Amino acid sequence: MDTPVYNVLFLCTGNSARSILAEALLNDMGKGRFRAFSAGSHPAGQVNPFALELLERNQYPISGLRSKPWDEFAQPDAPQLDFVITVCDKAAGEVCPVWPGQPMTAHWGIPDPAAVEGSDDVKRRAFLDAMNQMQRRISMFVNLPFASLDGMKLQQAVRDIGKTV
Repeated sequence: MDTPVYNVLFLCTGNSARSILAEALLNDMGKGRFRAFSAGSHPAGQVNPFALELLERNQYPISGLRSKPWDEFAQPDAPQLDFVITVCDKAAGEVCPVWPGQPMTAHWGIPDPAAVEGSDDVKRRAFLDAMNQMQRRISMFVNLPFASLDGMKLQQAVRDIGKTV
């Protein structure tokens, strides 16, 4: 029996840091069981250089990462989404497009490392903290017993992940 591949969209406002980190992490940690995407309600237009630097330094692939609008994923030719996860509080409060197929939704709020001010070292630390928190959550996500959870239990489990630090 083939194992399904789940499509996961991570949403944020600017799609330059947290959602980009989540996309890269899940595509790597999901080991082919997940296809991760990211988008923003008001995309910055470029990926934050600190996010790219951190991913590269930790040997995560960065090719194809780009800041893009979330309405790309509401188009008829877009991938059928199984999960839509907001990673910033602002995007969680916005009215999202209607996603075809009624994907499961969750909110995994993480402080915005791109909003941190200070030296480059201070900024790098904020990005590392965000990535570490995202890695813990994605690890929990990829290890959920997808095959044995019914829809409601799976939905709750994915939402509960957002409550972990």
